[in-house]
Amino acid sequence: MRETTRLTSATLNKPRSRRAVNVPVERGSTVLFESAEALYDDDIKPTYGTDGLGTQAELCRMIADLEGAQEAFVLPTGLAALTLPIFAVLKAGDHVLAVNSAYAPVRRFFNTQLKRFGIEVTWYPASLNADDVLALAKDNTRLIYLESPGSLTFDIQDVPSIARAAKARGILTLCDNTYGAGVLFKPLAHGVDMSMQALTKYVGGHSDVLIGSVSVSDPALGKAIYEAIKAWGFFTSADESYLAIRGLRTLHLRLRQSGDSGLKVARWLESRPEVLRVVHPGLESHPGHTQFAKDFTGSNGLFLVVLKGEGEKNSQAFLEQLQLFGMGFSWGGFESLAINCEPQFLSRNKITPEDHAPLEGAYVRLYIGLEDPDDLIADLTQALETIGK
Repeated sequence: MRETTRLTSATLNKPRSRRAVNVPVERGSTVLFESAEALYDDDIKPTYGTDGLGTQAELCRMIADLEGAQEAFVLPTGLAALTLPIFAVLKAGDHVLAVNSAYAPVRRFFNTQLKRFGIEVTWYPASLNADDVLALAKDNTRLIYLESPGSLTFDIQDVPSIARAAKARGILTLCDNTYGAGVLFKPLAHGVDMSMQALTKYVGGHSDVLIGSVSVSDPALGKAIYEAIKAWGFFTSADESYLAIRGLRTLHLRLRQSGDSGLKVARWLESRPEVLRVVHPGLESHPGHTQFAKDFTGSNGLFLVVLKGEGEKNSQAFLEQLQLFGMGFSWGGFESLAINCEPQFLSRNKITPEDHAPLEGAYVRLYIGLEDPDDLIADLTQALETIGK
């Protein structure tokens, strides 16, 4: 059966007796055993509520299906789903290669927490090909951190080629697959070792849950991640897991609508005289579009627009005029959002130790939700015309 059917059907592998359509929310701390002998039987799980009960187990099963993985694990936030597998596979003295367009909290984690544990990080530009990335590897390089499209910059990497080259050198790869949502891109199918998502975004889909996942095909990696979750106490509640399961039922429909509307709005913005450029990997004007079209089955509703004008002053004025776009962080929900990005770009320049070109224009990240795209275009029109007066 197709992926959409497997994620949506309420009848697959379920008893036909009277029951609710949705998986129940199974809350609990103590788990009772049928015998004293079973109390310390390592083959019996869960032994305690932190292991996750039926709700968490069903979400893990569904995410593994979506990612094409042997195992999936859920964690309390998307950031935890990035940091925990990094800790799970690294030790003091290891070296990491990380793309410099990574999500800002990940850059902070690499440059603060890993440094404290004696783990060295080398940042590389997203524009490097696989050979050039691996040329930066050392004898103690253990992990390559990938993100495509890059956070804020929407840089595209050749993830499959880097993953193949890394595997040939015995180096693990971890890819942030939040943009692809497990639908538009399948990192594990392209040779990546660990694929994570902030399920907070498209999987949750309703801006009311914080949760993340990491998926693997190698049982040894799965064991290392599970042991790290137990050691660090990164557990996820049944309620958040239930909300993520609910979101999975409509994920494909919402992602398709958001992506189609986002591309329509992006193409319209390219035609506006107030716009310097639109940075959307689904547009032919994007320098990484060919690689994006090769790896991804489509785009989501997130992109960057660079307006003419005096940087943050102009971007803030533009945001203040918008009526249908909420001003807030995150994305992947049903509602459209807008933020100005200059502070994040300047902060990134401080966190990563390589040189950056000065900002030109006013930077606004737009997320296109499920509203009618023509209404959103009308709202953008009046905002552009107002600040242009």
